[in-house]
Amino acid sequence: MTEVQSFEPIVGQSPRIIILGSMPGIASLDAVQYYAHPRNLFWPIMGALFDFDHQVSYQQRISQVTKLPLILWDTLKSCERPGSLDSNISSPSAAANDIPGLVEQYPGIRAIAFNGAASGKFFRQLLLPQMKDSDIKLIRLPSTSPANAGMKFNQKLELWRQLLEYVDS
Repeated sequence: MTEVQSFEPIVGQSPRIIILGSMPGIASLDAVQYYAHPRNLFWPIMGALFDFDHQVSYQQRISQVTKLPLILWDTLKSCERPGSLDSNISSPSAAANDIPGLVEQYPGIRAIAFNGAASGKFFRQLLLPQMKDSDIKLIRLPSTSPANAGMKFNQKLELWRQLLEYVDS
């Protein structure tokens, strides 16, 4: 089985929200970019929510994110997973990123949003016990992955809009 590693977090200005994926897929790992698969809806959703052009270069998108009160990261630091599907992650191999440490470093965090079910599942299993006294809102959002094809863009966008409540809170 193939061991994969996540990326470093991308930290915006005065972050209020952490958006956690589970683990980058093959396209993202190959490109060394968050949400690199061309059919992943993450960047179009971010562009719609925060009014920026999602079709610019990756570096320009990251530049936009660093101006927002967001942190992009993944719940998992490493795991064994053949292919890109979250369902193929070997649970015993899953090691979490230091989300509690990140929350401690950025006390303005008000919400942690999970891009899909697996991110939230691993967070609850591996990290929630360390954060049980926290009043941070945990938000499960529909995955932006092309594997989550059962929901249309506008349906996903509408659910992702709830993040805006935490931008200025």
